[in-house]
Amino acid sequence: MKRIRRRNPEAPRHSSRIGRPESFTANVRPVRVLILSWEFPPSEAGGTAAHVDGLAHALSRLGHDVLVLTRRVPGAEADGMLGGVRVMRADVELPWLPDNRVASTASANHALVAAYAAADECRPDVIHAHDWPVAWAADVIAALTGAPIVTTFHGTERGRHGGHLKPGPSTDVNSVEWWQAYRSRRMTASTKLMVREVVDGFEVDPSHVTRIPSGIDPAWWRAAGPDESTVAGRSGLVLAWGRVQYEKGFQVLARAVGSLRYRIGGLECMIAGRGTYLPELQSQVDVAGVGDIVELPGFVSDNELRAATHRAGCIVIPSLYEPFGIVALEALASGAPLVVADTGGLAELVGGTGSALLFEPGNAEQLADCIERVLTDQQLADELVARGHELIEATYSWDAIATRTLDVYADAITAATG
Repeated sequence: MKRIRRRNPEAPRHSSRIGRPESFTANVRPVRVLILSWEFPPSEAGGTAAHVDGLAHALSRLGHDVLVLTRRVPGAEADGMLGGVRVMRADVELPWLPDNRVASTASANHALVAAYAAADECRPDVIHAHDWPVAWAADVIAALTGAPIVTTFHGTERGRHGGHLKPGPSTDVNSVEWWQAYRSRRMTASTKLMVREVVDGFEVDPSHVTRIPSGIDPAWWRAAGPDESTVAGRSGLVLAWGRVQYEKGFQVLARAVGSLRYRIGGLECMIAGRGTYLPELQSQVDVAGVGDIVELPGFVSDNELRAATHRAGCIVIPSLYEPFGIVALEALASGAPLVVADTGGLAELVGGTGSALLFEPGNAEQLADCIERVLTDQQLADELVARGHELIEATYSWDAIATRTLDVYADAITAATG
């Protein structure tokens, strides 16, 4: 394979050529893919991290050469192989910088580029960037190598704020996203909603944005973990997990549990995850008077989370905003009955499939009614689980997701060379 060559900076970055080449699934030459992501296990376990992890390994299984470049966390190896995927982790923590996420993230991208430049690495065929925190590194490496950029937007700053941005960091992030969209040959997003956010929000050619959902490994979620000798049956546990931010709506679940505690015997609730909203969520739990039945354990391991899904009587995703909702796929794959907010990507994912009950986002009483129905009606719960199993098997395997992503890579490469 060719070593890195510096690209002519005057060469055009965009092409008016539009068209889809043959799928890479039939191409005998392996594709060299550089994936850049701020989030990758073990720094994060869900959402973007799960998507990047699943996609990278599926691409490797299909015979392609994959390098993941991400930030390093304590205990993680700086450079090594992980199931056929090379993972490089750069030290990006610079505590002397001001508390400004755009400035610190931009500075951290220098570490990502330096790590890549110092490695004995060959020129990629395509650079796949995931969200704005790696935009700068993706652009610099693209300039050095001539490889086209494909960006996956897992969410947008404007979408996270309900379409309204206040001056400050959020506006700055939105500006970076605009620039990243302009510098990308092709883009992907997980839902029709997200595709519209990207096309309308960044004024890009609709033919350059492809909907590719996230995937899941249902076999892992259904298998019993090392600490699960048997699955004794589902309890009155209401389970939720994810990054603890306001838009995830966990405070709505706390209020719903408060109205249910005297309607359902043996009710308990676990909200797992870390995030900046955790102290406020604890206050909301205390105000709702459910501190004795709502547990906030913070981070839990993958095996602990899987074990919890196996004994949960109900899994809830109460998001106020959710561009896709990988948690929904994980819940369906685990075989637990599911209740989700009727919003964004969640509604697109499960709406009309019969795999979940939906409630109005932010409406704690509707949520409480849905939870009560699932926990007290076994036939309904069984029907939700069966429909969820059908949905997962038909649509969301990682190999299928990787194959669709390879088609986007081929499109980007053709646009860059045409």
